[in-house]
Amino acid sequence: MDRMDNFKRVIFGAEPNWTAILTATACGTGALMLFLNWFGHKQSWKKIQRAKAGRETSLQRAELAVLQFNESHPETDTSLILSLSLAELSKQLKGGTLTPEAVFHSYMEKTLEVNRRLNCCTEILLESWDQLEDIGSHKDGLLYGVPVSIKENIGYKGHDSTCGVICKLDLPATGDSVLVEVLKRQGAIPFVKTNVPQSLLSYDCSNPIYGLTLNPHNPQKTPGGSSGGEGALIGGGGSVLGMGSDIGGSIRIPSSFCGICGFKPTANRLSSRGASSCSRGQKSVLSSYGPMARDVDSLALCMQALLCDHMFRLDPTVPPIPFNQQVYQRSKPLRIGYYENDGYAMPSPSMGRALRETKALLERAGHTLVPFSLPRLSYAIHELVIRGIAGDGCATLLSNLKGGPVDPSLRVQIIPYGLPYTVKKILSILIKPIFPRFGASMESLCGASSVQDLWRQHADVEDYMHEVMAEWRRCELDVLLCPMMGPAYNHNYPGKLTSALSYTIIYNLLNFPAGVVPVSTVTAEDEEELRHYKGNYGDLLDKLYRKAVTGGEGLPVAVQCVALPWQDELCLHFMREVERLFREKKKK
Repeated sequence: MDRMDNFKRVIFGAEPNWTAILTATACGTGALMLFLNWFGHKQSWKKIQRAKAGRETSLQRAELAVLQFNESHPETDTSLILSLSLAELSKQLKGGTLTPEAVFHSYMEKTLEVNRRLNCCTEILLESWDQLEDIGSHKDGLLYGVPVSIKENIGYKGHDSTCGVICKLDLPATGDSVLVEVLKRQGAIPFVKTNVPQSLLSYDCSNPIYGLTLNPHNPQKTPGGSSGGEGALIGGGGSVLGMGSDIGGSIRIPSSFCGICGFKPTANRLSSRGASSCSRGQKSVLSSYGPMARDVDSLALCMQALLCDHMFRLDPTVPPIPFNQQVYQRSKPLRIGYYENDGYAMPSPSMGRALRETKALLERAGHTLVPFSLPRLSYAIHELVIRGIAGDGCATLLSNLKGGPVDPSLRVQIIPYGLPYTVKKILSILIKPIFPRFGASMESLCGASSVQDLWRQHADVEDYMHEVMAEWRRCELDVLLCPMMGPAYNHNYPGKLTSALSYTIIYNLLNFPAGVVPVSTVTAEDEEELRHYKGNYGDLLDKLYRKAVTGGEGLPVAVQCVALPWQDELCLHFMREVERLFREKKKK
């Protein structure tokens, strides 16, 4: 008997017990998997702790620098600096009435204070002090001396752009993104990165690395997302200008929830080179980078500064179209389409009222308002938007969430994503007769069944764009006025209510520039009317929506302004007109 036979006899006995062998193998495999899972999460927590420690260090060093500056410059009028609009601030910086150092430290001090209340910052960019020392060489820049906040996923050399997911930690950018390079060339000082929801594909604002961000008007409410940290910081007074990104409303929603202005340009009007994403390669619904600020003129100034030869050289894929100041400042009356209810998600009472009040002011100012409706919106949301974003069956998104905890605000939203294709199909058939929107969404989450199916879906998107534009031309519209999601939701509701995105994400699908202007606040009458809200379908989603926006009295409410692709300046002009009319109304 050879040694192998002896070994088998010792291990297995005279006759192998295959049940015992298989059981032992299964137990061993299970134990190994548990160990690897435990080890993986342990490594993830170590990464998270390092990121948190790095943030705390940057905050502490910034606080010390602000304290030292204040001690050596007691004459600085911080409250005056913080009260100035971007245009006024820029004018005084260029004229020498204010110094870049005073402005920088005033906003840094306010940012630190706002972050303590709202947890809106992921880190202070300590290199901004080095840039401040050399700022004199950029005095001709349109944003000379202006501190600018940037969304966490926008690349800054030496810093992570995690999108709130663990797998992107400890991967610092090797260079500045194009947007950051151009901002610096124009004299702006990017000084802080702001918080985002995990994966960016949510309009809440929480992730396992940096935690939960609160709304500046009510801590029980979300600031929105995915540019939620930007919305909270600017809405709280800690930044005069910020940069965000928008793939389904991610600039417009936090702007609306936080009571500021935000603008989503036509996709690729501004460069996305050097920015991070959890859905790179997805082409059905396009992402766009754009500014957020307290007023529309600030948005326009930022666009003017960014749309320069330097950006066109750094990223030749961006069309070299400078900002058209003449269109922005035009004065002739507009022909404006409008709708109060898109037929998919009924607006809250405050949303509807804000739309009606805006329409009335525009008509009194001499503009022509024309009823408009988006054709086949339910089809567009399910077959074009959801099926397009989930074209790979949600595999890319889920792969970015591996190796770490899933944030509670995202957990409910992604449960259906990981279900097998067949299960999604069966559930959609069972659910659709009871909950049509939810059932149709479940079916769309199956994504494309083949490359040929994906190409057909892309062709359908093009056809739908031309269908909407044909209706636009038939109505002879210049621009479009429509409701904007709001008021701010209670925490953890956005993940349950992706249906409400119909008001914003449709313009990412169409690639129409769109912006948000705050026009009102929620009244007691709005809250009373909300108690009787039934929605368009009267289903579970409508009931959840009522709960999500309950308790919003006093919160800001906005409207949305839209134009055709590449008519970004016209869209901003329309936003400015809406802003002007409400300012004049407030003065009376």
